[in-house]
Amino acid sequence: MERLTGIWIDKRTAKILTIDNDSEYFDMIHSSIEEYRPKGGSGTRVKGGPQDVVQDSKFTKREKQQEKRFFKSIIESINGSDQIVIFGPAEMGKKLFSELSESHPKVYKKVSGVKIADSISDNQIKAWVRNYYNQ
Repeated sequence: MERLTGIWIDKRTAKILTIDNDSEYFDMIHSSIEEYRPKGGSGTRVKGGPQDVVQDSKFTKREKQQEKRFFKSIIESINGSDQIVIFGPAEMGKKLFSELSESHPKVYKKVSGVKIADSISDNQIKAWVRNYYNQ
């Protein structure tokens, strides 16, 4: 029997359900991606006066490195899977899929779908993955 894997992912956590024969393994990987809230620059009362610029580029670069580490942990966890589905809210599923296509072609070939799904409980994740592969 195939080893089937479902990954529910958002910016903070990846929840991975692997179905292997009649056994199920549920794993959770936490990301170290920092939340970023820019604190506006300071200005002067003089029109056209000097402004402090918020340095988004440094944060963006650090965030990309943190995402790469998060994805690496996930990929190590799913390496032995025969079929993979990625789902979850926001854009993290698409980013993981993109990372697989760019840097991990063997794992990328095993992805059967990338789906949008709301935040759901662990039991709902397990049911969602079972239903996905039973169709």
